[in-house]
Amino acid sequence: MALMTPPQTDSRPSDKGGVALPQEHGVLWTLGGPKHGRLRVRTLVALRWLAVAGQSFTVLFVGLVLQLPVPYALCFTLIALLAWVNLLVSLSSTGQRIAEDWEATLQIAFDIIQLSAMLYLTGGVINPFSILIIAPVVLAAATLPLRNVIGLGVLASVITVVIAIWSMPLPAPGDVPYMPPLLNRVGAVIARLLGIGFTGAYAWQAAAEAARMELALDTTNAVLAREQRLSALGGLAAAAAHELGTPLATIAVVAKEMVRNAPPGDLKEDAELLIAQAERCREILRRLTETPEATDVVHERMTLLQFVQEVIEAHSHKDVRVEALVSGPPGERAPEIWRMPEVLHAMTSFVENAMDFAKSEVLVTARFDARHISVEIRDDGPGFAPEVLAKLGEPYVTSRPGAEGSRSGHVGMGLGFFIAKTLLERTGATVDFRNGRRGGAIVSARWPRGALEAPYMPDIFTGVDTYGEPAQNEPT
Repeated sequence: MALMTPPQTDSRPSDKGGVALPQEHGVLWTLGGPKHGRLRVRTLVALRWLAVAGQSFTVLFVGLVLQLPVPYALCFTLIALLAWVNLLVSLSSTGQRIAEDWEATLQIAFDIIQLSAMLYLTGGVINPFSILIIAPVVLAAATLPLRNVIGLGVLASVITVVIAIWSMPLPAPGDVPYMPPLLNRVGAVIARLLGIGFTGAYAWQAAAEAARMELALDTTNAVLAREQRLSALGGLAAAAAHELGTPLATIAVVAKEMVRNAPPGDLKEDAELLIAQAERCREILRRLTETPEATDVVHERMTLLQFVQEVIEAHSHKDVRVEALVSGPPGERAPEIWRMPEVLHAMTSFVENAMDFAKSEVLVTARFDARHISVEIRDDGPGFAPEVLAKLGEPYVTSRPGAEGSRSGHVGMGLGFFIAKTLLERTGATVDFRNGRRGGAIVSARWPRGALEAPYMPDIFTGVDTYGEPAQNEPT
């Protein structure tokens, strides 16, 4: 099934760091609305029993307490019909079952018609309880596809107009039926129609936004889970290398003794082959321990300059110059930070986007002071589009209609910025998007210093600390 993107607006973010969306959600974006099948039969049944109780209480209160003429027989016939239908629905299916879209639509349409019939018997649109006709439309807007919501909204609107023209008198004291001025009735009709349209659209938009956020967060969690699996695999490889080092050394020693004592022949050749293969295994394990995934204290930390250099080293264009800088208070050495794959991935994604739109230069600057560490990515491109600048970092906010101004011509869905921003915020960062005063886009992330900084660790072999300066305490 082809995945259709939501309507796109002009902005700049790229999402090359994003991941593919699940295919089963493709239909979700066809109309941009909430997920299908979100309404349980139990919910419909419970709401309908509430309507039965509310209508019964209202009719009895108006007739017995207020002493107003109410058509008891017709009203309780409609209430009994509602209760009978609800009982059939309860018996025909389990309450935990998710209602199909068409099934939920038919049940909500029946609720609208039954409520409208009650209003017809008790004054029509001038009945104060006619405002309740909005409720089924709001329920549909929060749980059903757009086309179903539109159908139910049209049904409720048409019925509202009908009961405004034809209805029985509103129960009132005395023999003269209460008849408000025409202007009041027209105003009531307009108010109900606007209520149906506005509240329905509001509920549908809120549900659609929640569904988009849920899908984007699911995608982000999938990315994080993958990174965690890779990290765990790297740690397992390092542990295996450490544990296998001793037995491989033993095998090599024994094989060398066999070569020394064995006469020329097949036995000596086999021992030499065994030595060669053991050495090959040791070389493979040595390479594994040198990878950044190995859970080694040296590999888990890096300087700020190493960080910005690693962020930019994978990206280069012939016509774009990339520069990395580290700045801080004069005379103060730059701190070391923990190597966090999620931070590297996020900042690399931002650099990639900047290079995609830069004219000639991208500058990555890491700054530090006594309290904070910040990283800023600045380019000299056209900058972020003003109409979407406030929404950057939300899922499915993307600029790529035709990828105008982009070197890659990549058309994205805006998930790259969302994932990168989410990854950074989970590490304690505050992420900001803005345009420079002289043009170009600026993406900055700022952490409390303790969130990134690795503790001081002197090199016990050289007596030099990890910042390249003499350690205060020499090893004993």
